[in-house]
Amino acid sequence: MTTPRPNLTVIRCQDIEASAEFYRIVGLEFEKHRHGSGPEHYAASDGTWTFELYPASTKFPASTSTRIGFAVGSCDGVADRLREAGFSLITEPADSPWGRRAVAVDPDGHRVELSSPLPT
Repeated sequence: MTTPRPNLTVIRCQDIEASAEFYRIVGLEFEKHRHGSGPEHYAASDGTWTFELYPASTKFPASTSTRIGFAVGSCDGVADRLREAGFSLITEPADSPWGRRAVAVDPDGHRVELSSPLPT
């Protein structure tokens, strides 16, 4: 039996451009998409997983309680770039049992965990 794995994550955003900027700093490369008459949105894919940013609407409000985690090359480097761009961190980079870890807040209030291996 194959173990299920995530292949799609969609979050709704109040300001899709600000959210795209945040996630670009994290390291995602987006393309604009539109499916049929649906809304224009951003999608980043590595071939096995797709992360999409859709504009929030009355029917689909911003999904602020979702927590998202990204393995990044340098937790400290991404945290620095996010801070420099005016985004907030609620947990500064620190060593943990799971590696170097920080938690940032995207423009809609999602808590975004950044982790990288501990230096050897």
